Amino acid sequence: MPLVPLSPARVFADLVPPPVGADSRENEPPRAAGEGGSGIPGSLLPPGREVHVSGSAELSASPDRAKVTVHLGSRKGEAGAARSSVSRRLDYIAQTARQRGGILESNVTVTKNFSRLDNAFKMEAEVCITFSDFGKMQDVCNFLVEKLDSSVIISPPHFYHTMETVDALRRQVCLAAVGSARQKAQEVCQLFGQSLGKPLLIREEEVKEWEGHLENHITNCPDSLSLQQRLQNATIYVSSRIFAVFEIKGERKRKKAALLNVN
Repeated sequence: MPLVPLSPARVFADLVPPPVGADSRENEPPRAAGEGGSGIPGSLLPPGREVHVSGSAELSASPDRAKVTVHLGSRKGEAGAARSSVSRRLDYIAQTARQRGGILESNVTVTKNFSRLDNAFKMEAEVCITFSDFGKMQDVCNFLVEKLDSSVIISPPHFYHTMETVDALRRQVCLAAVGSARQKAQEVCQLFGQSLGKPLLIREEEVKEWEGHLENHITNCPDSLSLQQRLQNATIYVSSRIFAVFEIKGERKRKKAALLNVN
């Protein structure tokens, strides 16, 4: 799964000093609004020592599945002859997919349609083959074109993602955005000689998903796209932007430790 470089993101940092007299009240239980002391509501009390940052990430994943449809048909004066002509080619296609592509029966779907047209019988069939190996897909398609020639029509491959791939990409990009935010918060703390503590809040604020490149969809007819262009258009992109609040470890404990070392 190819990775796209992280897009630049702005850093919002807020280093807030502890409230006056915080050391003496550190072990006291929190007071309700108007309960002794200054009587200032809790929501208006100064916040603790925190650093607020945003982080973003963008990742992409190429499609992991491709579906190829093979069309074939026969028109004969007798019903048996029409069925036999199509059945022989269906067997050949299934054998080729199994031997050259390693395709299981569960990844092959066959639909048939039999009809009467004037004084003839018409048999049509479609074979849908799902590939996870695109190299083998090309090998199978090229072989069928070579051996069956114009008696079959092979549609261009339809590329797509399994739900497992999409879900994994969403998780990875969220974790990458969180990692970016944490790294920035740590660098901000180091800049001011502080030490980064535990996360107090992590919120995913925006998630975007899109496929391929828009200009390819506009300027190219779908049937004229090359295999690489189809892969690019089916590539999925996911971006995530998060907001995080991290605790800044207090200096009081570090100062006490330093005094103990001196003594």
